[in-house]
Amino acid sequence: MARGGQGRAMSTAAPVPHLMSAVPMPSAASSGPATPPPTSVPPVPETVSSPPAVLDTGTAPLPLPAPAAGAPTGERRVTEQAWTPFATVGAVVLAHPSARVERVGFHQSNHDGAGSFEPLPGAVAPVTLALRDRGTGARTAADIVVDPDLEIRAPVTGTVLRAGTYVLYCQYSDDFVVIEPDAHPGWEVKLLHIDGEVVSAGEQVVAGESVLAAGPTPLPFESQVDELRTAEPAWPHVHLEVVDPSVPDRPSPGGGC
Repeated sequence: MARGGQGRAMSTAAPVPHLMSAVPMPSAASSGPATPPPTSVPPVPETVSSPPAVLDTGTAPLPLPAPAAGAPTGERRVTEQAWTPFATVGAVVLAHPSARVERVGFHQSNHDGAGSFEPLPGAVAPVTLALRDRGTGARTAADIVVDPDLEIRAPVTGTVLRAGTYVLYCQYSDDFVVIEPDAHPGWEVKLLHIDGEVVSAGEQVVAGESVLAAGPTPLPFESQVDELRTAEPAWPHVHLEVVDPSVPDRPSPGGGC
């Protein structure tokens, strides 16, 4: 995706899916995930037990809660949660795609059909990033900063439409998965920056349970959300969008490659 930087600039070896659409999340008390969190989540001393109380409720960039502002503190602020919901787009509820999350950074999508995320109280350290001059809403995409060593699970319940590898910014290999959410058939929930996808078209996935990939893709360049890292090095992020593909998408300025 890459209008202003994310997605448009990618020339796809396999077509890059148009993002998002989600299904109602299973309750935290529902049947346990495919891989029990205790066994897949290595204990790390710098983990905090609950997300910060700051919730992004506007479209303008929010000030960061202390001590996240400024230079990294050296102690990573991480929240462990059982793939709980972090936002909604219309009737679609989206869950954190990893068990350990540092931050959710909302930003502008490069697709005109991308829906606006409404943060939920359980979102981990949510913030709206500075605008990217893409002509879309300030919260039409989300970068979820996650533990680089943990699997990525489905953020919604639905059917996999496409999955594979594409070329990001004309030169970097990256993987993607696109899911049609049960909560809104016809929409697409798109995940980018994942490594080693393990699902294929036609498969049914369950939010918070179905593993989509072995982990996130570590990008070889700094992303906008990396500026808000709480420790060095910056952790990778998974990009999420929920797109209505029936909405015509304007070409990115300057075209692609």
